[in-house]
Amino acid sequence: MQNQNFTANLFVYGSLRDPDILRSVCGYGFTLTSEVSDSRTLRAESAILPYHRRLSPDNVYCYAVPDPDARIEGFIIFDLPVSALAEIDRYEGKYYTRETVKVNTSRGLTEAQAYLVSRTKMQKRFGDRFYVNLIHELWLRKRIDRFFEMHTRPGEQSPDATIERRARRELMATTERDLLAVQMDQSSVSDYFIEREFDRPCPSIRECKSEPQSRPYLDNYLTLLVKLVLLNQIEQQVQSRYRYEMERLATSARYFNRSISMLIALRMINVNQSVVDMIQRRCLETMSPEGPYDLIDYVKFAITAADNLFDERVVTSMIEWVRTNRQPGLIPLGTELEFSNLGFRAVSRNPADRDPDFNGFLYFNDFCLDVLSWKLGGYVDDHTGRSCARRQGFLEMAPGRLNIVGELSKPATNDPWILNHLIREIAAFMPIKPHSLHLSFQIRKRHMLNDKVLPLSFVKCLLAMGGGIQEDAQGRVWVSRMQHDEIEQNVYGQELVFARRSKRKFHISADDIAVDRPASYATTYVQQYKFIRLDSRANYEAMIMALKGLQILYHPADYLTAEQLAHSAALRAQYRKLKDWSRNPSPLSHRTIGRFIDAIRKGLLRECHGKPAHKLHYIDWVLGAIDVQLRMFNKVVESQPEKKAPNDLRLIVDALDAKTHPEDNMNP
Repeated sequence: MQNQNFTANLFVYGSLRDPDILRSVCGYGFTLTSEVSDSRTLRAESAILPYHRRLSPDNVYCYAVPDPDARIEGFIIFDLPVSALAEIDRYEGKYYTRETVKVNTSRGLTEAQAYLVSRTKMQKRFGDRFYVNLIHELWLRKRIDRFFEMHTRPGEQSPDATIERRARRELMATTERDLLAVQMDQSSVSDYFIEREFDRPCPSIRECKSEPQSRPYLDNYLTLLVKLVLLNQIEQQVQSRYRYEMERLATSARYFNRSISMLIALRMINVNQSVVDMIQRRCLETMSPEGPYDLIDYVKFAITAADNLFDERVVTSMIEWVRTNRQPGLIPLGTELEFSNLGFRAVSRNPADRDPDFNGFLYFNDFCLDVLSWKLGGYVDDHTGRSCARRQGFLEMAPGRLNIVGELSKPATNDPWILNHLIREIAAFMPIKPHSLHLSFQIRKRHMLNDKVLPLSFVKCLLAMGGGIQEDAQGRVWVSRMQHDEIEQNVYGQELVFARRSKRKFHISADDIAVDRPASYATTYVQQYKFIRLDSRANYEAMIMALKGLQILYHPADYLTAEQLAHSAALRAQYRKLKDWSRNPSPLSHRTIGRFIDAIRKGLLRECHGKPAHKLHYIDWVLGAIDVQLRMFNKVVESQPEKKAPNDLRLIVDALDAKTHPEDNMNP
């Protein structure tokens, strides 16, 4: 007979994460705070079970199945009595086996009990549904298919009718996205709800085409529309045909589930740019913007072209390329890319500053580009904070951003290699000049209480790596992101928008999903670095890892806010020094570079509860790439202006491109 005083730790990842359910099962609850109210309330904290994947084929119970490429997030409950475990054994039933596992906690690896299942049991009980983690998502998609069959040329089975249904669905993609989000949270979406959300007129550009002011821009908007539809259709085919492979490459449901499929689709489009150009030209030749054609006609043309462009052999090779090269870590990562043909004058109110190609994206929503670019998080930002149908400003792309007004988003990935390639492929895809890049790192609340201001020497190193090294009119080198005042503002007083913290939400409710402000919850905090110049030729992997290392080691605060400058003479002096240095940069000392790289190394070596999350040879490669980039910056600065060779400024970018993974040069 077991000792009734014996206790064990328990890892929970399904329904038992609810303290009330646990209490109803075994008489004990738990709290995530340090304060324990009574003897029946146990202490618990967040934990991760490695090498397992959480599945729910019946959309009722969660099952932990062995998987070397996955991990499960949950809670570890400390010191649960053996009598309570016996009650939980009866609750879990015959399909689970209680086993001893080791989970990652804030204090390192900790032994715990966990209820697991084998693949054999899952296969025997659920059959093919075991391999489809989101079986109810597929069922919902079939119901949406049925809606469009009944409401678009009903009863007709011709190829053109099928293409038209797909086109209408493409133009309502954000509605389907929100329905799927509700499905994952609420487990049911009624037919009435589907009818209400989709039964709306198809978007049209007839009114926009009749405006004299929009006519000079019609060709450019339509070619961008065609390109986005090509991208969406290829990505959707990757998702549907290679769902199992995509599931195995994904690390957690907490990340945007289309990052990898979008990377593959973007790469397919970019390596076939000549074919895409031909498709765009043929579209405008066939359907002149001056003709009677509407938005759906151009979408139908692009869908047909995408079917012919898709190649399964290329997709298979690219999936293998991602599987071979990926470098997942622990910290969730995100990005925002800004594009503008006017550069920093995109939000200028000067009538002379006019975008000759897109008129500052004034007609972005008229051509339904906000819907067609949702997988890239497409949005027009005029830096005013106002919400209106037409606005002029930067075109922003932020993979994982699900809703603009509701501020809903998921991290793009936890993999610096994937994020770097996603940035480069998006920059190459967009037919607009790249402007700036923001990188986001999710932070824990407890780290917000003991943050520090980055040393001035480290800020200089970061600006040297990504601040946009350019020449002025006299041929002198300068840091353009500083000298154009692109990361400065005077809204609350003079401040430098180098790094800022913000909140993110990543759930949506079923109530009124079509209105501007959907309900949301599950807030997280991110640190966003906004000083980086976007260049489609640059390799940002070293920059991502450098910022991650500093983030882990320093927990850096905002830099430099109006409040900081108003209350600190030292920071005001630092700000003036930084402005002077960026106007006429001096070389970084060997001691500064050494301290900078050493700080990054220390941070990266403690990412996973005091241990490295990445392989040591990958960390060494990153540190070497950072060292090369900073030394090339010194070489450019030291050689200007008299001895500077014509191509010296490109050495910084070219050096990083040359120091990529050997596998990156294998173009599938």
